[in-house]
Amino acid sequence: MENSQDQNTLIREISSPLYESKGWMKFLGILTIIYGVFLALTLVGIIIAWLPIWLGILIYNAATASENAYTTGDKFAFLRSMNQLKTYFIINGVLALIGIIFTAIALAMGLIGAIFSFLHLY
Repeated sequence: MENSQDQNTLIREISSPLYESKGWMKFLGILTIIYGVFLALTLVGIIIAWLPIWLGILIYNAATASENAYTTGDKFAFLRSMNQLKTYFIINGVLALIGIIFTAIALAMGLIGAIFSFLHLY
């Protein structure tokens, strides 16, 4: 029984930073979901609107799971929260890389276009 109490206390201590930021995590999750809904209202945005909605659900669920982990000392709720956050950050990382790649391509095309335009005019 004492080992279980120690484990519950440890889970509460480890999950306390996430528990303390659960309000901000839920707020960010709701804002991201709303952004996805607004994005879905546009013609082009409907194609990618599922991404922010999914990210919002992930961060909201991570906040809820961290709250459960802190209040009950449940190890599996804490692991669920960590897995949700891991997925959230992996998706954001991949999206950031895609954005950097597209930006580099756009800059290169703009630079090449400017060079050809300059050479053609003079």
